[in-house]
Amino acid sequence: MKKMAWALSFCFLALSLFASGKQEAAQKVGPSEKVVAADQTLIIGTDAEPAGIDPHKSTSFSSVRVTRKIYETLVRTDAHMNIIPGLAESWEIPENTTYIFNLKHGVRFHNGREMTAGDVKYSFERIMNPENACIAKSYFKAVSDITVVDDYTVRLSLKEPYAPLLSYLTSVYTAVVPREVVEENGDLMQVACGTGPFMLEDWVPDNHITLKKNGAYHISGEPKLDSVVLMVMPDESSRLAALRTGAVQLTTLGSQNIELVKNNPNIVLKSYQSKDYTFLGFNMNIEPFSDVRVRQAMSLAVDRSELAKIVFNGDAVTSGPVPPAFGKWALDVNKNDFFHQDLDRAKELLEEAGYEDGFDVEITVPSSYPEVVSTAQVLIQQFGKIGIRATIRQLEIGQYVDAWKKTDHQVMAGKNGSGTDPDRALSFFFNTEGSANVWGFSDKAFDDLTNRAKVTTDTDERVALYLDAQKRLFELSPNLFFNAPMKYYFIRSNVEGFNPNVFNEEDLREVVIYE
Repeated sequence: MKKMAWALSFCFLALSLFASGKQEAAQKVGPSEKVVAADQTLIIGTDAEPAGIDPHKSTSFSSVRVTRKIYETLVRTDAHMNIIPGLAESWEIPENTTYIFNLKHGVRFHNGREMTAGDVKYSFERIMNPENACIAKSYFKAVSDITVVDDYTVRLSLKEPYAPLLSYLTSVYTAVVPREVVEENGDLMQVACGTGPFMLEDWVPDNHITLKKNGAYHISGEPKLDSVVLMVMPDESSRLAALRTGAVQLTTLGSQNIELVKNNPNIVLKSYQSKDYTFLGFNMNIEPFSDVRVRQAMSLAVDRSELAKIVFNGDAVTSGPVPPAFGKWALDVNKNDFFHQDLDRAKELLEEAGYEDGFDVEITVPSSYPEVVSTAQVLIQQFGKIGIRATIRQLEIGQYVDAWKKTDHQVMAGKNGSGTDPDRALSFFFNTEGSANVWGFSDKAFDDLTNRAKVTTDTDERVALYLDAQKRLFELSPNLFFNAPMKYYFIRSNVEGFNPNVFNEEDLREVVIYE
């Protein structure tokens, strides 16, 4: 307890110092004037410590929140799922197995060296090398060759057409990194050198990460902020308190906090339907979870509406791995039997599987994600109705990610993001060759559907194949899928230019702080 109290005191002391520094720097103005503050330091309250900051290896939300600000990709996605230029100012597809990217000139890494096509080749080959255990290895499954045409042109040759390629290249998991920094440090878990708008300045574990402005950023006039400080504050009430005082200027909070700030003129709210979803994943290498009847029974035991009401205050929709935000690509799960509670049928399936008396199970959760912990707590009650006796195992985020990678669990509750293409939501996690398929799941019919969808360029055909793949996935239930919540950003009213959306959650390049 003494250690925890000391840590909290240190955290609030740091917040006070940051806040007091900002007040001293403020310029005095009249009540009707709108003046840019002298100190352009944005303080964000973040709920968890990053589990490493290597863009090719670090997969937790807390890690990606940092890496997206430091690193960049060849292409990006706008708010409408359109692919737009990133480090590549243009690209050509002369045939459906050839992609040629024309890079922007004058883009420099944070160490001052110019980025070239050789860096793109190195980065992609690093990801593709199985010895490196990079999360996006399966994104490049169809790539047969990467050719440096000249310093500013790189060509990707494919074995076969690959429809999701451009969407995959928007992921920070495919960021361009400098070879020399990787080789000097072994990896990028504790160091950073990208081309993005912000550079890593310092990282005090369990306290804060400071990013400073990249003064040589390749987009003129961006970023407008001088620095970003991410204060690690796992407790929601602490983040809300800091937001109220101005010690924190931006944070994410649950919807139950809306009522607490609705009459506060110094706090504004921005929200959108997220493409994240909560889930329960099975270790299918062990009994009883290797039996599809057990997994189906557990799915039928779940009341997803009750989960949404208790965990998200009703501000969430029932969702599969392809969330409603994807429109026509998402199967309407409300019409699928496995998304409706049916306790009698669940008990029948358990009896058929030989578990009429139920069984004990331990649910592994990340301790710093309250919505996941709450989901597991509700599941304990719901599973109990069919005789399944569940307990919770809480791990800090680094241990949790390690357990996920090694399938060191019985079942695991968590939340995932669906990316920007249905293939990312399906093949990445559930295809036999998927980089993030840590469940021991393999199904020929599902693989055939998703593999065919990857190589067809006909949109209607792709939609139909992915819808069929979702039906197959729900029938086999390697994961149980629950809710896609609304996402809420709580922001101090003097912070402008922050406009999050489902495909670009935390772009700070246009953010300005006013007095």
